Amino acid sequence: MRKNALLLALVVALTITLAGCSSNLNAAFQKSKKLTPEEAKTQIEAYINDNLMAEGSKAKITQVTEENGLYKMSVDIGGGQIIDSYVTKDGSKFFPQALEIKPAAEANTESETTPSATTSVAPKNAKPVVELFVMSHCPYGTQIEKGILPVVEALGNKIDFQLKFCDYAMHGEKELKEQLNQYCINKEQNSKLLSYLKCFLVAGDGAACLKTAKIDTAKMNACVTKADKEFKVTENYNNKTDWKGSYPGFAIFQADNTKYNVGGSPTLIINGAEIQSERDSQSLMNSICGAFENAPEECSKKMDTASPAAGFGTGTQANASATADCATN
Repeated sequence: MRKNALLLALVVALTITLAGCSSNLNAAFQKSKKLTPEEAKTQIEAYINDNLMAEGSKAKITQVTEENGLYKMSVDIGGGQIIDSYVTKDGSKFFPQALEIKPAAEANTESETTPSATTSVAPKNAKPVVELFVMSHCPYGTQIEKGILPVVEALGNKIDFQLKFCDYAMHGEKELKEQLNQYCINKEQNSKLLSYLKCFLVAGDGAACLKTAKIDTAKMNACVTKADKEFKVTENYNNKTDWKGSYPGFAIFQADNTKYNVGGSPTLIINGAEIQSERDSQSLMNSICGAFENAPEECSKKMDTASPAAGFGTGTQANASATADCATN
């Protein structure tokens, strides 16, 4: 079982952030002069590896930039997982996530046009429509996928399950390519999608999973070429056109992202409403079954109550946050 200690530590640190605005690192570094980007990188990388990573695992800071008076750091924790974090320029405080604070007037104006707040109770329908927005390599997107796949299998055609993607990608070109593959598998070889995803979520090895799930790669590749051209995925990536800040766009589900005001991965929409759910299979079963006008007998099936670990792998995770996501703010 792969224990990703950094992910858990960042979730805990985020809880601290909400109460006190930062995680204080004075125990590790004495507050002093302003650090250079290279000095900050060296100190924070050492702190993460000494205090937050599981034994035998190493994180690497791949990029340091300045943003809003802080150093923004891209932390590569392995397995294609990059976490953006922040540190004060004296190296004394570590921020796992930037929280955008808007003026009251601006917030009031936006409230007239944005969807209603996230809820834990979905509107009811005879056949619930379940739309899950993720990024293919987001550790929290893969976490909820591992939780929801057994539910989708159990409920079968009693629900309309739709896997969709956020309109930007935070994990590089490999994520754009993987999402094009998954989009085309879903579109043209839908009966093999769950088999492919169950394989992919173990180690993120798409090439091997195409064989495991017996995907018709010629058919998939033809679809990918067409979709890539239609939505200009690679073209916009290469030209840095229609990027969201420092992240490339992925426009295939742009209209749905706009419709639901999707901010990050994962975002769960049931019957048109954004739903907040824990990410274990039982909680997701409860959330979806609560959206039936008349719940079918499949809803009585007992599901796993353990939360899947964030990222790739088959392990579970204690104290998992139901709100952790991959987002720009």
